Amino acid sequence: MKYNFDEVVDREHNRSAKYDERKKKFGTQDVIPLWIADMDFKTAQPVIDALKAKAEEGIWGYTSRPDSYYEALCSWQKRRNGWDIDRSMLSFSPGVVPTLSSIVNIFTEPSDKVLIQTPVYSEFYDVTESWGRQVIECPMVEKDGSWEVDFEDFEKKAKEAKIFFLCSPHNPLGIVWTREQLTRMCEICIANDVLIVSDEIHSDLIFHGKKHIPTATLSPEIAAHVISCISATKTFNLAGLQASHVVFPNQELKAEFDRFWCNLDIHRNNAFSSVAVETAFSQGEEWLEQLLEYISGNFDFIESYCRENIPQIKPNVPDATYLVWLDCRQMGMENEELRKFMIEKAGLGLNEGWSFGRSLSGYMRLNAACPRPVLERALKQLKKAVDDIA
Repeated sequence: MKYNFDEVVDREHNRSAKYDERKKKFGTQDVIPLWIADMDFKTAQPVIDALKAKAEEGIWGYTSRPDSYYEALCSWQKRRNGWDIDRSMLSFSPGVVPTLSSIVNIFTEPSDKVLIQTPVYSEFYDVTESWGRQVIECPMVEKDGSWEVDFEDFEKKAKEAKIFFLCSPHNPLGIVWTREQLTRMCEICIANDVLIVSDEIHSDLIFHGKKHIPTATLSPEIAAHVISCISATKTFNLAGLQASHVVFPNQELKAEFDRFWCNLDIHRNNAFSSVAVETAFSQGEEWLEQLLEYISGNFDFIESYCRENIPQIKPNVPDATYLVWLDCRQMGMENEELRKFMIEKAGLGLNEGWSFGRSLSGYMRLNAACPRPVLERALKQLKKAVDDIA
């Protein structure tokens, strides 16, 4: 079927954090919310139909996961990424962030450190520091709008770390790592006895002819040191259903992880996520291909609009994710001034760049997964705000 991604869905007062928590996040409801990483698009129609049927059953007791659930997940990874997942190494988790948090708790001691590459998903800080562990930052190096790994610094920092959180693809820079880059990072970690935790939640949202390489497929030697985090939630806009999966390299690590969650009595999908995940992976590919084309068009629109109308702001068009990193440094504003400008003058609710790297200044993150008319209105508001101070 043909999907209409131009349709503007009213998400006001429908218990959407992205909309209903604007006052809490920005101090006002009067902003276009382009922050939290979910999409303003309805998911694939087969998923909607399957959830309607589940709702009409009227009984939503404790759930099981049938073989077809695992078959859909494993078949998807094989088909899209060439990854043969050993089902016996799969564990369930309510989300990738809870997975990362529990891994820090289970596999580190209070004196241990976690290596991250900034700017990077801000929860990498939170899940580390909430357990009293220390973050080690390995800043990415920006050259003419392109960001690269400082491997000399990476190797130096890896000597101090117990865990490396790899964001693959990278959020917010939208980098699709090459085989060479991944291999070099992993080999450095292995040489320093660092556990590699690969967050691959955005791995289906790939553009511009790039190809995602699951970290655990690089080689058997590397796979033995990698815990992989995967999910349907970003791909199919299902984050509110809370379901993800973890792929372990051995039964010993998996058993420790499973024990932690079983002690909390969290080991089942809810009645709706079980159906949604299986249906998305088995019947959602047509929707995803159309979505990727539409979001790619949004990237093109943002890039051309800023170049022609707001040259002071330079978008880093991503090869993955639906998140655009905005370089606002030419505006000459410090972080708090820039945040207030975006909220009070432009009427936009964006993520502050400093939350992705605490030493950063002059950046914002924009969520481009919205209908084009919304994006057009947002950029027109931004242009007017910039013009007013010129």
